[in-house]
Amino acid sequence: MRSMAISFASLPALYAHGFDTVIDVRSPAEHAEDHLPGAMNLPVLDNEERARVGTIYVQESPFLARKLGAALVFRNAANAIEQSLSHQEGGWRPLVYCWRGGQRSGSFTWMLQQIGWRAEVIDGGYRTYRRLVNRYLYDDPLPHRFVALDGFTGTAKTDLLKLLQSRGTQALDLEGLANHRGSMLGAMPGGQPSQKAFESALAGALCGLDPTRPVVVEAESSKIGERNLPPSVWAALKAAPRIEVQAAIAARTGYLVRAYDDILSDADGLRERLEYLRQYRGHEVVDGWFDLIASGDKAGVTRALMEQHYDPSYLKSRKAHDTRVIGQVQAGLLDAPGLDAAVSQIEDLLQRLPRT
Repeated sequence: MRSMAISFASLPALYAHGFDTVIDVRSPAEHAEDHLPGAMNLPVLDNEERARVGTIYVQESPFLARKLGAALVFRNAANAIEQSLSHQEGGWRPLVYCWRGGQRSGSFTWMLQQIGWRAEVIDGGYRTYRRLVNRYLYDDPLPHRFVALDGFTGTAKTDLLKLLQSRGTQALDLEGLANHRGSMLGAMPGGQPSQKAFESALAGALCGLDPTRPVVVEAESSKIGERNLPPSVWAALKAAPRIEVQAAIAARTGYLVRAYDDILSDADGLRERLEYLRQYRGHEVVDGWFDLIASGDKAGVTRALMEQHYDPSYLKSRKAHDTRVIGQVQAGLLDAPGLDAAVSQIEDLLQRLPRT
């Protein structure tokens, strides 16, 4: 059997692997926690089978465990070939990995090769991939130049980011990758990915960007919900020049009422999320918010939260960080025409940035 292990020196090199398909043969639970972006999961051991083989290995005999494991692996691999891969043509080139590039991926890749497919396996498997991600996000400085969109809560920065991207500007949507709107009320349906999965998505997005062009990001704290920004990203974000988005509080209120309608419509859930702020804002302030919630005044509670919590927090944070503002953008009504005009202003500011 010929050598099947392919080594990759860097994360961008791995992402540029050139194979037709990446196959993760680990268990569904392992795949769900994190995987190479775009990898399909064809487990040769499911969650229960993997636990069963591991238990036999520890409690009974490594030989018995390997014998059972081999039977299960080849049975599941045969099912995958028959059910999931039968449509592939003869020239198909899959890249396979498991936890450490060992028996699971080696056995599956060998079967694919016997059919005639040009299958290879990642040397070191998922552990190699995680080492490359960690080096990229934790050890090495990012090669990208960030420009941060800054401004009070409710200035539609996420919408502006998406509009910029649709018009050809490089952008990185950190909140989208973290599946969180970046505030105490920012939880999204489906919950957040694991920290590892967030880092995988983040590293994949960064590797797809041109380091010679600026990358617009939204100014964030070091955490988005429960997910931490890795050190290289946080360092680049703190050092980024900022474009300040400005809008009247009435416009911001209207925008947030639309954007957060799901949360504002859940009175019990909203009160639960705001309860802990009593220790920071006092009982009188929080009771006032609760009265507005009880009366169904979505705009009233939204404006009160901005004036009594979000805006003071933002101003305090600004004083604590030495940031370089390269321009202000007036966002108007925060409707479609207003956002379009604001994006044009941002594009003008980006054009004035010095070239590298």
